[in-house]
Amino acid sequence: MSSFLVFRAFLNALLAFVMVALVGCTVGPKYKPPIPAAPAAYKEIPPQQSPDGTVWKPAMPQDTLSRGSWWEIYNETELNDLENKLNNSNQNIAQAYQNFMAARALVREARSNYFPTVSTNQSYTRSRTSANLFGGQQSGNLNSNLFESAFGVSWEPDIWGRVRSTVRENANLAQVSAADLANIRLSEQANLAEYYFELRGQDSLIALYKRTVEAYSQSLALTKTLEATGIDNAQDVAQANLNLQTAQSNLTNLQIARAQFEHAIATLIGEPASSFSLPVRELTTPPPEIPAGVPSELLQRRPDIAAAERTMSAANAAIDVQVTAFYPSFSITGTGGFESSNIGDLFNWPSRFFSIGPSAALTLFDAGARRAALANLNALYDADAAAYRQTVLTAFQQVEDDLASQRYLAQQLPQQQAAVDAAQRYLDLAKVRLRTGVDSYLNVFTAQESLLAQQQTYINLRTTQMTSNVLLIEALGGGWNIVQLPTEKEVAAK
Repeated sequence: MSSFLVFRAFLNALLAFVMVALVGCTVGPKYKPPIPAAPAAYKEIPPQQSPDGTVWKPAMPQDTLSRGSWWEIYNETELNDLENKLNNSNQNIAQAYQNFMAARALVREARSNYFPTVSTNQSYTRSRTSANLFGGQQSGNLNSNLFESAFGVSWEPDIWGRVRSTVRENANLAQVSAADLANIRLSEQANLAEYYFELRGQDSLIALYKRTVEAYSQSLALTKTLEATGIDNAQDVAQANLNLQTAQSNLTNLQIARAQFEHAIATLIGEPASSFSLPVRELTTPPPEIPAGVPSELLQRRPDIAAAERTMSAANAAIDVQVTAFYPSFSITGTGGFESSNIGDLFNWPSRFFSIGPSAALTLFDAGARRAALANLNALYDADAAAYRQTVLTAFQQVEDDLASQRYLAQQLPQQQAAVDAAQRYLDLAKVRLRTGVDSYLNVFTAQESLLAQQQTYINLRTTQMTSNVLLIEALGGGWNIVQLPTEKEVAAK
């Protein structure tokens, strides 16, 4: 009876110890999310002026883009279909998704340390004692059996918050992985839209050169006719033929870039380049207006910024884990079960055995190893903080770059169209003078080359305008928002 009272007193003390452990503290520095300063407005969105001379800022909607399917803003059915295929079949996205799944599994693994570990041992041992042991004085049965059925329990209570900090570190890293997944998805979607508009730009250039080849063929025929009548000469015919051959060569060369963009699109949507093709169609999509919002919103809309901030939080949790190394660790272990030399008596009450007890351990001297490890983690945290600030600065730079590109291209394209019109007028006059015999083919050649150059520049500017429009959407986060990032609790869920 006295042994039972002692055991009950031990269980009561153990229960009190467990309760203290469950409400333990967390050591280490408390994490405070950074609050970087954001400018009041984007510099590349200049104030507008009303007719009465009043300067005002244009209204900027709070919700800049539709979440998820931002490419639908272009009203391109073909692009929409390609983007949907990319979301389902892109292998970089699939890889990032599995990385996120692996990170979530590590959170659940860390959470398992909150609970005891239970093990079992079922064994049978047959042994024989040496007959020559103790000077050969042994007699009787030298063989023995041992049957054992035992269970063990071990638990390390989280008194200093080591487990909690480890769980938080892994949860933050899983959030980083989730943000990386969103960032890779946005990057691949933007790459697809860029390649698509680049390909359409190539189609426009190819169409331009086909028209140019036709025009040069007509010029060559006219020059031959004028040579036959004595108005032109063999040199002009040779020049006209050279221009035609050069245009045909350039037309063939344009097919290389188109093929490469087509192959890149196939890879992005998870299809073999050998079995994928897109029909030829010139670039006609108008660039949509992309409201940028206010700069402070950018901090919530970029998945790379969210990843950088969560990396800082994970680094802070790693510091908390390391700080617990300066405190004693406590554990409780126990074993119990049945053992007998006769299997028939194994589960009889007299065959029972058990042992249970707490233990504590503390490192007294390690030659500065723990402090060095802590200094290392503090330095890594400061490095992550610098990386976060750099990510924010880069984000603002990218938005300003693309806003400037959109603004100046909108001004340049009408100017370039005027240059195309002027070159066309120049060519028309040169052709008239050639037909009337006033000038030689040289002036027509110069006018044709000028018109081709101006038209080519216009198409390239239109293509750049569309790809820059896509880059602006990507720089603004593509409609992503920090509320889409899973919480620490959600990344631990099954």
